[in-house]
Amino acid sequence: MAETAPPDPRFAALPGRPGKIIAVHVSYASRADQRGRRPAQPSYFLKPSSSVAPSGGTVERPAGTELLAFEGEVALVIGREARRIGADVAWGHVGWVTAANDLGLYDLRANDKGSNVRSKGGDGFTPLGPRLLDARTLDPAALRVRTWLNGALAQDDGTGGLLFPLARIVADLSQHLTLEVGDVILTGTPAGSSVVVPGDVVEIEVDAPTAPGAPSTGRLVTIVTQGEVPFDASLGSLPAVDDVQRAEAWGSREAAGLPPVAPVLTPELRAKLERVPVAGLSQQLRKRGLNTVTVDGVSPLRPGAKLVGTARTLRFVPGREDLFASHGGGYNAQKRAFDAVEPGDVLVIEARRDPGAGTLGDVLALRAHARGAAGIVTDGAVRDADAVAAVGIPVFSNGTHPAVLGRKHVPWEADVAVACGGTTVQPGDVVVGDTDGVIVVPPALVEEVVDAALAQEDEDAWIAERVAEGNPVQGLFPMNAEWRARYDAWRAAR
Repeated sequence: MAETAPPDPRFAALPGRPGKIIAVHVSYASRADQRGRRPAQPSYFLKPSSSVAPSGGTVERPAGTELLAFEGEVALVIGREARRIGADVAWGHVGWVTAANDLGLYDLRANDKGSNVRSKGGDGFTPLGPRLLDARTLDPAALRVRTWLNGALAQDDGTGGLLFPLARIVADLSQHLTLEVGDVILTGTPAGSSVVVPGDVVEIEVDAPTAPGAPSTGRLVTIVTQGEVPFDASLGSLPAVDDVQRAEAWGSREAAGLPPVAPVLTPELRAKLERVPVAGLSQQLRKRGLNTVTVDGVSPLRPGAKLVGTARTLRFVPGREDLFASHGGGYNAQKRAFDAVEPGDVLVIEARRDPGAGTLGDVLALRAHARGAAGIVTDGAVRDADAVAAVGIPVFSNGTHPAVLGRKHVPWEADVAVACGGTTVQPGDVVVGDTDGVIVVPPALVEEVVDAALAQEDEDAWIAERVAEGNPVQGLFPMNAEWRARYDAWRAAR
């Protein structure tokens, strides 16, 4: 008689070894807001079942790495096969709920481009357990996940804070693949995920505090250890980190021990840009070989408005009924962009120079103003123009139009390079506008260009005074050697 293999202790808290583990990238509003971007739809990655670990086990931080991060999550275990089901019945296909730690190694994240095979698939990177809760007895909108790091509470959120309800996630996945009994869905982590080091102890609990008896999974315990075997450079990508990865792994630059990013526009530099005309900046950029830096065809909604800030971007694509149905409603890219602007930002909107429908109205202008935005630039139209002007935020547009954006435009994506008024604008570019129009200044050149423009303004003002005194333009504009010497002496005497 053949011997029966002993049960694998890694899967002791599950019905068996899962055929697949599917994880959601970003699903909690608190996590999305911490990252500064809210996804319009859920997105996923796969983890191997070999990454599963039981409660009380260890996870190794590989040699040569520094950014192993915990993520406390609600895990769903499929109890009934699901294929192309609706959200209204999806919860009935979930058999059990348990706690999960979706551990990830940020040192290997960059080269996986979102697939997370190496950064999330390591042995021990998916602790699950210690107990299963019967999903039939639970309200999927009233579950809670908490994480403790070395005894201190690090995460505390509920499924009421999800951007995408649990049933929707199950139904969406069933559109693309068959969810089989025993499959595990990791439903995303809230804010508070951070880095662990060897010796740390992570504990995660999922419970239903408002349900009768307040059922709980108990605490899923994982101990971090130090690995000794380095990665082999001859086989594949080596661990690599930068300050961006450190900030994301720790949750913030401050938590990572990094200095705050110095703003491109310091108060002093912003004050200089307020003084310099767009025409002067255009002249200086042309001297440096940059000619296609003006946002053509836009003018201020309020005469005399001045605009200075750092670009955030929003892109509309041409209107198409099916695409507007899928991307135009709900919390679409347009609303996300206006919710994400920060003090001093200028929201630059690409609308293909089509003024046939509004790209914003008074409500969105109020939202940008309330968040401290420095202004809005669109090569499309503005609706509710009088009300938008009354808000007080500088707005430069290609005209006004009463129609809503669904007539011509589909809000598509934010914080990408856009083509606005014939020029490329990247997030982080410096944007300046006045009655002459709007210009885009590369951040690396802004200080040099504004100082040169202000110096040129002084020179032009001195020349204007000489012309007003009756001197001929010839030899003065531009200055010959004699006039240059007189100007230099005037400057030295100031």
